[in-house]
Amino acid sequence: MKKLLWMALMLSLCAGTALAQDTGKDNPTVVIKTSKGVIEAVLFKDKAPLAVDNFLKYVDAGFYNGTIFHRVIWGFMIQGGGFDRYFIQKPTRPPIKNEAANGLKNDRGTLAMARTSAVDSATAQFFINLRDNAALNHGARDYGYAVFGKVTQGMDVVDAIASVKTGRQGPFSSDCPLDTVIIESIRVKQAK
Repeated sequence: MKKLLWMALMLSLCAGTALAQDTGKDNPTVVIKTSKGVIEAVLFKDKAPLAVDNFLKYVDAGFYNGTIFHRVIWGFMIQGGGFDRYFIQKPTRPPIKNEAANGLKNDRGTLAMARTSAVDSATAQFFINLRDNAALNHGARDYGYAVFGKVTQGMDVVDAIASVKTGRQGPFSSDCPLDTVIIESIRVKQAK
């Protein structure tokens, strides 16, 4: 009986690995160059096509270059992509439909669209989860926050950003890095 259970477990693990390798072959990877180092993330175009398309349009336009991580909450998330280093909010395109019901979870290292209390209000701002944030998932407390990517390299950089001293800065009453953390550029990584 134990042997059968072990074999079943091994088969399911192998199937899961194959599935992970087969899913989303066309999912792009982006390189996020920050003043603290480089982060790479895969974007789940197969699960969050609207959010990924939206994000890539901003990337292609150079929108994120010179923006900052303006909200950093240790043990929760880091948020950026909407303000320049002088705390001027950049004009955005219209909001997109919330894809939080795509089955992806706000787990550590995932990228999700930031929004207001209005469900379909996400534009350019995004955040990276520092831990598993189940309360942000679809149906946990409200519609949820749409995950559209995951860090594949550079979680040490994400954690370095998360550890900066925060406080009142510009228009923000708290949680803003006192030493500015700049998103120098975001670009799509070309396949080799």
